[in-house]
Amino acid sequence: MLSFTPYENPMYFGILGLALLPIVIGILCGKRFHWYETLISVFFLVLTFGGPKITQGLALITYLVYEVLLVWVYTSYRKKNNQTGIFVATVILAIIPLVIVKLTPAIQEGKQAIIGFLGISYLTFKAVQTIMESRDGVLKDFSPWFFLQFLVFFPTISSGPIDRYRRFKRDYDHVPKQEKYFQLLQKGLHNIFMGFVYKYMLAYVFGTMWLPKLEHYALMAHGLSWSLVGVMYVYSMYLFFDFAGYSLFAIGTSYFMGIETPINFNAPFKSHNIKEFWNRWHMTLSFWFRDYIYMRLVFFFMKHKVFKSPKTTANVTYIINMTIMGFWHGVTWYYITYGILHGVALVVNDWWLRYKKGHPGKIPHNKFTEVFATFVTFNFVCFTFLLFSGFLNTMLIAK
Repeated sequence: MLSFTPYENPMYFGILGLALLPIVIGILCGKRFHWYETLISVFFLVLTFGGPKITQGLALITYLVYEVLLVWVYTSYRKKNNQTGIFVATVILAIIPLVIVKLTPAIQEGKQAIIGFLGISYLTFKAVQTIMESRDGVLKDFSPWFFLQFLVFFPTISSGPIDRYRRFKRDYDHVPKQEKYFQLLQKGLHNIFMGFVYKYMLAYVFGTMWLPKLEHYALMAHGLSWSLVGVMYVYSMYLFFDFAGYSLFAIGTSYFMGIETPINFNAPFKSHNIKEFWNRWHMTLSFWFRDYIYMRLVFFFMKHKVFKSPKTTANVTYIINMTIMGFWHGVTWYYITYGILHGVALVVNDWWLRYKKGHPGKIPHNKFTEVFATFVTFNFVCFTFLLFSGFLNTMLIAK
């Protein structure tokens, strides 16, 4: 049986184009064929998780049954009751599979958890946010069958972007007007074309042609070198173009299906400060952490008066939030350090913005200072991406 990683093979795009054709014709005629959308979702899941990846496929099926039942039980319970303990227990139960997958390699020396599969993080984020929105009372109409459709929406299943239940449902239940759909088709085609440029041209140049050579020279230098500086910048460019290219494919495919999946990247390296960077980089992930971890921790700390100052509350929560993000990437010192550094940077950034606001006129603001701020932000981000890459860990082991 053939098995493809999404958007990694020319044949995958050929099959994708044929599969999308009936959907395009249907929407242009003012109809949605939900049965067909379900059919091709199953088909592409088999294509992704079949063959040599059948173990992942079985893990996916088990996970989906578990999460759908869990969220269904909680949303049914929430209609009549709202105990905090039950809510917390449900969230913990929802994230346990992901925690096992993340901790297993650290505990068992690189061994992968048998319950792991491509995209488990993003499905867990969707499940947790649905539980939290049900707890908040904003999600009143829950359908287990639709929730399953939401989880396994095949264009985004492996690496996002992370959509929201209610936003996705509005598009799923709605047939866009022909004029609107023509615009979606145009944007979808543009995104897919740019995805090819990003992933198969620019990411190839940075990640395949340049990065291995620079890493070799940096390892030969046994310490700080210009080659290591090159690794820092080249890896950062590769990471962006590879992931942004994938996201463009996923978004473009979604548009063809009449689903306006949110964008994930918005020129992040133009950011003037680190907070702006996180409003531009992997946006659906950073917004998820903001809405479902940061804001809820701030509310909890303020409600229970854990800290006297709102500034202290925000600062502590920044660091907790970004440290959790670091742990989510993996239980290694370089991922965790990456998260902590970004948390500290957000604290410093807020302090600097408050200082500028409190001392109007003392800090110049012009084109030069804007360029300088962008330069500082860009270099800080690239340095943390060097940490994130794990290459410094490789250098330490090589010594």
